[in-house]
Amino acid sequence: MNADNDLALGTEASPHRPSTHNEDTFDLPVDGFPGTPEEKDRHWFQHYYKGDRQKQLSLRAVLMGGFLGMFMAVSNLYTTLKLGWGFGVSITACVISFVIWNTVRSIFGSRVSQMTVLENNCMQSTATSAGLSTGSTLATCLGALLLITGVQQPWYVAGAFALLTAALGVFLAIPMKRQMINHEQLRFPSGIATAETLRSLYSKGAQAVKQAYSLLISLILGSGIGLLHSYGELSGQLKAKNRLPGWLEKTQSVLFLPDTLAFPLWLNPLVRGQMQGFAFEPSVLLIGAGMITGLRVSLSMFAGSALLYFVIAPHLVGLDASNAGMEGWVPSFKLSPEGNFNPIRWALWGGTAIMVFSSLAQMALNWRTVARAFMLFKKDERTTHHDAMDAIEVPNSWLFIGLVPITVGLVTVQYFAFHISVWLGLLSVAFSFVAALVCCRATGETDTTPIGAMGKLTQLLYAVLPGAQGIASTNLMAAGTTAAAGGAAADLLTDLKSGYLLGANPRKQFLAQFSGIFFGVLAVVPAWYLMVPDKKTLEAFNPPATNMWKAVADLLTQGVHMLPRTALWAIVIGALAGVALPLIEKIHPKTQRFLPSAMGLGLAWVVPFQNCLSFLIGALIVTLWQKWNRKNSDSYSIPVASGLVAGESLVAAFIAIACTLVGFLATR
Repeated sequence: MNADNDLALGTEASPHRPSTHNEDTFDLPVDGFPGTPEEKDRHWFQHYYKGDRQKQLSLRAVLMGGFLGMFMAVSNLYTTLKLGWGFGVSITACVISFVIWNTVRSIFGSRVSQMTVLENNCMQSTATSAGLSTGSTLATCLGALLLITGVQQPWYVAGAFALLTAALGVFLAIPMKRQMINHEQLRFPSGIATAETLRSLYSKGAQAVKQAYSLLISLILGSGIGLLHSYGELSGQLKAKNRLPGWLEKTQSVLFLPDTLAFPLWLNPLVRGQMQGFAFEPSVLLIGAGMITGLRVSLSMFAGSALLYFVIAPHLVGLDASNAGMEGWVPSFKLSPEGNFNPIRWALWGGTAIMVFSSLAQMALNWRTVARAFMLFKKDERTTHHDAMDAIEVPNSWLFIGLVPITVGLVTVQYFAFHISVWLGLLSVAFSFVAALVCCRATGETDTTPIGAMGKLTQLLYAVLPGAQGIASTNLMAAGTTAAAGGAAADLLTDLKSGYLLGANPRKQFLAQFSGIFFGVLAVVPAWYLMVPDKKTLEAFNPPATNMWKAVADLLTQGVHMLPRTALWAIVIGALAGVALPLIEKIHPKTQRFLPSAMGLGLAWVVPFQNCLSFLIGALIVTLWQKWNRKNSDSYSIPVASGLVAGESLVAAFIAIACTLVGFLATR
């Protein structure tokens, strides 16, 4: 009897039945399973779980991931300061680890065993945690506080704050794993790409080899695009240091691909000026992510962004012009002398409202599944299968055990270092759950984590709370807590998605992720003080993300009345839309295919038009591919998309590391 029929009948099999998962071909359950939550869990456990048959959480995996993550943490700290964002770590770590370990084996022979695919997966969890979960805190809220006060915080304050906020996010992700990965089976495109990369590195079957070759070809293409993108950044760093070789300078104008390509003037919806982000971004990384994300979410993102750039933003520019000089009127946009502006600075308020309220609505509408994740049902309703799953899932008791010391530590650091009252500190920890919920769902559906947007939402909240109004340190550090926790939670679920596809033990992977935080702090805190010893050095970076956090703090500490009236309306409308869309889907499930994705619409107002366009291109490629040859598309679209994501992110990461070294030398 095939697996689907077994599920349909709801028969109970032994939880220790041998897996039918082919160890050589590594078929990945990318499309998920049908059935109830219990049936999905049982099917995965019986047919794909192999966490007890392979070595997974080992000392060598944690150490390898920790040291690679430390290296990437410093790189991402630099890129966050220079560009405003960090690059992915997981795929880079997987490939480097695989190459290093096979080189060691070629030297020492059979005395050293090959690292298993699940060990490598555990390693990338450690590396991701170390490389992504700590540095953004320093480069955003702490950096903005330095720009405002001119005083650098002591190393022990920065280290404790970065460690505790990252740990908070890791623990808050515990109850979300079963809901979003096991039951809703959200895509988490980067998690799929990492699993596909590992599958290609380890698979031996004929079909798997063909898929591996398709991934390799697209990886080479992605690497080439990434090199052309990053070539100018590296040569610019070398030129600033007067170390640019002659041959490199001659090829700079040829081997260079601009970050964006401008649209023709007749497409510009403005009579005068340009909107930031209104361009085409020749990035196969984003196109690959769109191929994995799918048409519904990608089309929702594009539609929402087109509505902003072509309709709402031009209308608001005209509204600002007609109300100029009116008492109490706050313009929606701050125009440059040429008429240029960034519409996202206004739109992020409405976009964040959609994401927050749609996430809360989804949780409320699925309260039974959420309650089941917290094991609130009676013991006598449980089966052997439930017990077997509980033995490998992260127990919810760990959430409460971890939250107590983390909360005490965070409130203590906030009180003594930043003079935040105890109740406001406790509120920031509680609100981190909302931030983690939104970040995890946005990452699961769109592969983009709205860390900045959640930080701005917290800043808005603290602008109206008694005891927080007008205090920049409270505004920034409370927002830093929620944003960092949300980002760390999303990182963990992305890694757990890879583990879910590969059949890993989620409890062991959680421990690897938690250990990575300590490696990241050990690397990124000293790097922060070496790169940014004072306010003057930070200003020389002209850091876009840091400046944005400072600008919002400067605005909101003067009062919420400083927000444009139109932004407040956008928050209200966004909240209503965020509740309405999930509610309609729940009441009339058949309408889902015709309704836009709430998370896609919300994210469309948080990221620029160029990103949404690239996502749509990727989704359309897969849609047309399926029309042409569905079987071929089902076999190769995910490996090809994963290769594009892996190739560009690998080169971007290596170039970022090189820029970090050159930039560090330039500051000495």
